[in-house]
Amino acid sequence: MSNPAVIDKAVRAPAVQTESATIMAIIQQVATNPAADIDKMERLMLMHQQHQDRLAKQAFDAAMAEMQKKLPVIRERGAIRDKFKNVQSTYALWEDINEELKPVLAKYGFALSFRIPRNPGGVEVEGVLSHRDGHRETTSILLPVDATGSKNAVQSVASSVSYGKRYTAGALLNFTTTGEDDDAQGTEPAPKLVTDIQARQLQALLDKCSDKAKTTFAAFNGTPADVEKAAFDQVLAMLTKSAALNTTQPEGND
Repeated sequence: MSNPAVIDKAVRAPAVQTESATIMAIIQQVATNPAADIDKMERLMLMHQQHQDRLAKQAFDAAMAEMQKKLPVIRERGAIRDKFKNVQSTYALWEDINEELKPVLAKYGFALSFRIPRNPGGVEVEGVLSHRDGHRETTSILLPVDATGSKNAVQSVASSVSYGKRYTAGALLNFTTTGEDDDAQGTEPAPKLVTDIQARQLQALLDKCSDKAKTTFAAFNGTPADVEKAAFDQVLAMLTKSAALNTTQPEGND
């Protein structure tokens, strides 16, 4: 006796086709007809392309959702410093980001690339995140040329491009960066500040300085309590000299 379930499955199997295959079959039938309607053919081709794009977008989103759980936390080894070499902020270097991301991107079928369009307004960097099934997402940023430090013209542009890569990669992938652990190589811990006693000592000397010297001190150091402990001796010597000069100057001079 035949199994009804097996018979039913066998009957239904030829009718089970994907939407894409169905559209392609119709297109092939229309194409072989000498009296084919060209407008109808174009509409069918457009329908097929839209369906393919929709499938590619679904595959992209599914792979992205899975990859998000595996993206690494990238250490921030780069530092922006003030004129006294004090660290103002940290950031992840592009070479670290690229090295950490590439194997994860490849595992989930992604590729990250960049374009540098010509733009008279500055350095434009466009990030492109492509998936193996055909869908891609893009984002861009327009930056001024980074003329900080002692960079030459080429280095200035390269610095802006590097920043643009970090920014667009972060916007496309939403990865996380973090400061170095205290026991990691290359760690630069937060600077230690002077003690309360040292801060009072600096303040006592600052009170004896001229108004101009006080303004200069505030511009570079903030308050005495903001002075780094490693710079205490140097600042102490400068304030001692400035206070001594102020007390020996004729009255009314700075």
